[in-house]
Amino acid sequence: MKALILGAGRGTRVQPITHSLPKPMMPVLNRPIMELLVEHLRHHGVRQILVNTSYLSGEIENYFRDGSRFGVEIGYSFEGRMENGHLVDAPVGSAGAIRKIQDHSGFFDEPFFVLCGDAIIDLDLTRFAEFHHSRGAVASLAMLDVPRETVGSYGVVVAEPDGRILGFQEKPSPEEARSTTVNTGVYLFEPSVTDLIPSGVAYDIGGQLFPDLVRRGAPFYALNLPFRWLDIGKVTDYYEVLRLAMVGGVPGVTVPGTEIRPGLRVGPNVRIRPEACTIRGPVSIGASATIEDRATLLGPCYIGPGAVLEAGAVVEESFVFEYTRVSSMTHLNRSIASGRFCVTGEGVTVQVAESGLDWVLSDARAPHHSIANPQQMLEALIRLADES
Repeated sequence: MKALILGAGRGTRVQPITHSLPKPMMPVLNRPIMELLVEHLRHHGVRQILVNTSYLSGEIENYFRDGSRFGVEIGYSFEGRMENGHLVDAPVGSAGAIRKIQDHSGFFDEPFFVLCGDAIIDLDLTRFAEFHHSRGAVASLAMLDVPRETVGSYGVVVAEPDGRILGFQEKPSPEEARSTTVNTGVYLFEPSVTDLIPSGVAYDIGGQLFPDLVRRGAPFYALNLPFRWLDIGKVTDYYEVLRLAMVGGVPGVTVPGTEIRPGLRVGPNVRIRPEACTIRGPVSIGASATIEDRATLLGPCYIGPGAVLEAGAVVEESFVFEYTRVSSMTHLNRSIASGRFCVTGEGVTVQVAESGLDWVLSDARAPHHSIANPQQMLEALIRLADES
């Protein structure tokens, strides 16, 4: 079978992380989300995968290339154009991406999966395909039950007991919701579905194609099969996924490094004296990182490759990106940090340079500056309080 991974979005709800990375490349510890999806598809027999790209397309294409090192064939459908030497994004929508590929080559000549590039799943795709074929469906989606009080965050699916889809509700109130089963963004289509998507215009799967299938009375089904679905729609979701990964709760992700003492794993070339630091696991430290004496690491936390934690720095239930220097006066608590920004687990964002906080967080590869004088520190902290 074949598959399409949707990877063209800008990921505005997970900024500033996506200022330099498209959502499919957001790392879960040391692996991009899309790598987990590719591995899962390969495990279920998918060998040819297309990815629609647009925003920061090179980040995806340069990492995955032709897919051979992942045991699959990967190709790309770029949505945009070159203007004055710069690539300009021009996404055509999730369904428009399917039609663009089909118009180009007729690639979808057999049933194909469509997955969102910003969600991690462990759905039994083989069983999903069996369900799809047993119903004679032209389109199927995977749905999950959620607590009624949370339905307002999802697209609700209304279906018959046999799975035939009757309609949808987009983010209804708990009182108005006609069901508590929601669309997970995991689909299986027959090639004939591509004929229902108009060419040359932006077109959406959930908002346009699916309602059209219902209106036509097409054999369109939903499978309610329990599976793990980690949808990274906003920064707070990303933080919780990172926490889960450190305790073994993310499909396909293992905590990296060699365990040198209970709860502490390190990569190669890490400089650390565990006996001179305060450490509470689980903690993972990436290759070539430096952890100075008297640093404190209170897990779950992950320190990226090449990062530096100065003496006195405290990293508590936080995730530090690669090549980030955490100063001796810093206490990170429930945060995601880099040399450019810090985002709390509650979604509060601080831009380091704009806030004058480069004495707190900085790029470890840049010349190391002394700590700001007290007046600079006070001014920066006042700005930080205003932003929060």
